[in-house]
Amino acid sequence: MSSKSARVVVFTSFLPNYQLLASWAERHDHQIALVVTLPGGTGRYGEGELTSGMGKGISLLATGKLRTIAAPLISGLAPDLVISAGFSRLIPQEILDIPAYGALNVHPSVLPVGRGPNPMRLVYEGAETIGATLHRTEAEFDTGAVLSQRERPLPKDLSGPALMASWLDMFTEVIEEGTDKALTGEHGIPQDSAHASYVPAFSAEEQIIDFTEAAAVICRKVAALNVLTTRATIRLRGLEGSIRHVEPVASSGGMPGTVLAVHDDGWTVQAADKAVRVITDDRPQCG
Repeated sequence: MSSKSARVVVFTSFLPNYQLLASWAERHDHQIALVVTLPGGTGRYGEGELTSGMGKGISLLATGKLRTIAAPLISGLAPDLVISAGFSRLIPQEILDIPAYGALNVHPSVLPVGRGPNPMRLVYEGAETIGATLHRTEAEFDTGAVLSQRERPLPKDLSGPALMASWLDMFTEVIEEGTDKALTGEHGIPQDSAHASYVPAFSAEEQIIDFTEAAAVICRKVAALNVLTTRATIRLRGLEGSIRHVEPVASSGGMPGTVLAVHDDGWTVQAADKAVRVITDDRPQCG
């Protein structure tokens, strides 16, 4: 099967993930018969961005009714594969049973570590590597047999966009390797649940940066928070704003949390060991 054209249904709400799958399909002469997404969304997520970014000739279904609307339509298409990447809903068994060679999912961690909706938490909490897995989709999130995995050190110039770029590179590799295995009938390697961990979403409090921590910790947490959108926040002695990026600087002085300078695009703030330059998308505000 790997040398023949496959009919594929894609589940995604994230345009860059669709673009990776579209490039893979084009390289191998596969046909994307349908893209399924969720209604609404903002930024690079959702129906509007996919509609504008997919180009002509691709059918898009935006629905949250996967059993009653998506499943009958997909059944009629008789796909060889279903592939999900950046799709936040559990795909029901009625759909998983349809494709001839199964349903697959791209997940941004080395499973079974980092199951769940927020693999960025692994970086936030101190991981020195990031990873990607292509696995078979089962009734529970991120539990299916593994077809391909990659793991790499954190980018040297650590930031949210740098993490995303590294993940997208690994996604390309696991899709290439893992789909070839799936289309030749390989099931994959079962996950060892004894080594599994779960990564929940960030709380509102976790998005507020603590400047009593070391500069390297602050840089890591801001990068992890800002992979998909700017979520890191400064809230310090009446000063508040979003944090787009931070980087250590040579200047230093005062207690942790001391604002050493105010700039047009942010602040210099003392951390536990050195100062950090805080760059914001907001104008500096003091209450």
